[in-house]
Amino acid sequence: MSAPRPELPTLPVTFRPTLTRVVLLSVGLAMFLVITVVALMLERLNPGERASFVFVAALFFGVLALLSRPRVAADDTGVTVVNLTRTRRLAWEEILRVNLRSGDPWVFLDLSDGTSLPALGIQPGLAKQQAIRDARALRSLAEARGAGSDDTPAGG
Repeated sequence: MSAPRPELPTLPVTFRPTLTRVVLLSVGLAMFLVITVVALMLERLNPGERASFVFVAALFFGVLALLSRPRVAADDTGVTVVNLTRTRRLAWEEILRVNLRSGDPWVFLDLSDGTSLPALGIQPGLAKQQAIRDARALRSLAEARGAGSDDTPAGG
């Protein structure tokens, strides 16, 4: 017996690991500020060394900002999956299945070309229940709008 189908979210909708994003950006900003203040307070550093401290701090912040980038945005025409360095636009018909199995680090989308696309925007890391709700909502949208929509009963 399958779980009850959640109500379809209003489109457009964006799924992202909000708590993870807040933690990463907060830690990145705190690291940047601390390293910069330390660089400015150390009297024995010359301007080049201070600049290198600030550069490293900016580099740390940049990496954490990159890690906070993933999201899955759904609209009437399809889904945009934004992962760390790549963005891919999918039509609803290309998504055959939305998977979030126990132990998976994020959602996987089974595609009509036979491949599977990780969607890092829905990940159960810090907010497992929210990730499960988001995965179910995306699955319901894909079933209602995608390739399987012709034979999917309207009532669930």
